[in-house]
Amino acid sequence: MKAIRSSLFAVLLYGSLALFLIVFLPLFLVFDDDFAWRKTRAWGRLGMWLQRVVVGTDVVVEGIEKVPPGASIVASKHESFWETMALTALLDRPAFILKKELTQIPLFGTYLRRLGMIPVDRTRRGATMASMMEGARKAAAQGRPIVIFPEGTRTQPGEVGEPRPGVYMIYAELGVPIVPVALNSGTFWPKRHGLYQPGTIRVRFLPPVEPGLDRPTLLSRVRTEMEGACFELLKAAHDERADLPVSPLVATALAEGRVQSRATTSASQRSESPSAAISAKEERT
Repeated sequence: MKAIRSSLFAVLLYGSLALFLIVFLPLFLVFDDDFAWRKTRAWGRLGMWLQRVVVGTDVVVEGIEKVPPGASIVASKHESFWETMALTALLDRPAFILKKELTQIPLFGTYLRRLGMIPVDRTRRGATMASMMEGARKAAAQGRPIVIFPEGTRTQPGEVGEPRPGVYMIYAELGVPIVPVALNSGTFWPKRHGLYQPGTIRVRFLPPVEPGLDRPTLLSRVRTEMEGACFELLKAAHDERADLPVSPLVATALAEGRVQSRATTSASQRSESPSAAISAKEERT
């Protein structure tokens, strides 16, 4: 039954996205920004509603009032497509920093450009930072929150990546607060293969970090606060549902009481056997 629900949700979600792009994209090119964002937020809410009704996955949002009005930086953990969909619905006209390849997808890329997202060409090292800063300055001038995934890519549940220097450069250049965001979406939303899981996705907006910190202090603070909260949310998910899949990485993180750095992830995956993961879960239950 879980497999059927998972497959049905995927069909409905991505089918609704395709229909959304076909129906509304021509209108986006004619009507104003308010119209485009109303429809975009509606699709994000629809996606979360479908996941709750079809899969049985609820959403709990904590601390969203901590996002200051106007320009800010929202530095979110990135474990799945869920946070892209959800933050679009939760925030006011967010400007996502994303890889340029996404803007080259037919229809979808036009939609991203229409909404003023910030593409980054990772193949052009010298020009990457300049183009990102140009887009960030424009979004800040419009009073929009700038969403960045500090580690630059998706991480697995229980894994810690190192924040990229671009986070600090935007923070220092714009002089706006940065709000770290923790979540546990990857536990319920598969990265590649696997099933969508029932349970409760939690996203937690942490207190904003005010402008003025130096680079080491800022990156350390964002990393420490975000990853500490991510572990709490990961543990809460597995405490609430004993039937959730437990990867070797998650088993190690829960057993040790902390998430794992990316430097130790590959070693952990080689040394942890499936039986060790099962044993760790049995200890908790």
